[in-house]
Amino acid sequence: MHSELVTADQLQIAPARRRRDVIIRYTLVVTALVSVVVSALIVWSLLREAWTFITEVMWADTWGQQGWFPRRGLYDLPTIIVPSLIITGVAMVVAGPLGLGAAVYLSEYANPRVRSWLKPALEILAGIPSVVLGFFALTWIAPNIVGRIGKTTFLVIGAAILLVYAAVSAGIARAKIKQYREGAADPSARIGAVASIAVLVVAFALAAAWTLNVWLNFAPNNAGSLAAAGIGVGILVIPLVASISEDAMAAVPDSLREASAGLGARKRTTATTVVLPAAISGIAAAFIVAISRAVGETMVVFMAAGAADAARFTDSPFEGGLTMTAAMASLASGTDSVVGEGLTFQSLYFVGLMLFVITLSLNIIASRFVSKVREAY
Repeated sequence: MHSELVTADQLQIAPARRRRDVIIRYTLVVTALVSVVVSALIVWSLLREAWTFITEVMWADTWGQQGWFPRRGLYDLPTIIVPSLIITGVAMVVAGPLGLGAAVYLSEYANPRVRSWLKPALEILAGIPSVVLGFFALTWIAPNIVGRIGKTTFLVIGAAILLVYAAVSAGIARAKIKQYREGAADPSARIGAVASIAVLVVAFALAAAWTLNVWLNFAPNNAGSLAAAGIGVGILVIPLVASISEDAMAAVPDSLREASAGLGARKRTTATTVVLPAAISGIAAAFIVAISRAVGETMVVFMAAGAADAARFTDSPFEGGLTMTAAMASLASGTDSVVGEGLTFQSLYFVGLMLFVITLSLNIIASRFVSKVREAY
């Protein structure tokens, strides 16, 4: 049987197809460059106006003043930073256990039929507009949950959180002590171990002092408060923690579960000692994403935190306060009088730059942590 020889010309790509490939390649390059340019322009606009604020503001007046009153030239940064941290902390206290618990149930306990409808139902929560959750936090969470928390209840909640922190810190401290003993010939390892334990102890002391101070000055109200806004934000980020954590645990090979079961371990033991440690990188990423989302949330805290466009300093979750995002939203939602009021306009960009630096730092820390503890299967 005679077959024709294939020539080099026949192996060449058709000119029309080659032109389409070139067009598609350059189109994709342009779209990638557009996203980079847009990001660069955003950062440049933040830096340009924020630099004006940084160079012209009296930095002695940004700490220990009456509060955040930008139209009067008062820019007390702790007034907007501390409430942001409080709301983020409350949100993670709500979203962390609930989201992680939901992820463990979906990954390890739920049968396929239950999981097929429960996970989409949980993810629907992420589609609820934040303005709806803000209204819910203001009209229901504030009077029915925060308003009914008594002094004893707060002390019990605070003590429970401190005990959990102490237990986790003790485990970390034991590992650091082991690292200290094993790193006798490495001074940097010993210094790192001592510094880590010192940070844990100082953080516990500060948290205990803050809890005691809030308890002594406890005065809940039925209006908007940082606690109500924090619970609302926590509900908002539960789907993030649950979905990403569940995906990370689902990626753990079944062979590890089968090996654990073969050794006689119960499902609870397998979930806590095998699956969770194996999926720690994804779980850490879930928490970092949730924290970034909580720090950057605007509408819920704008409606439910209990402050308008100005506020005095507070460190109590049961009082109204102003977060960084709410400060930007409330000030920018005013009139054109924002321009020309000293550094009021530039303060918006400075607060935005702080938010950018915080979220960027969180992502860098998460990336380094995930790359350090990631397990490849």
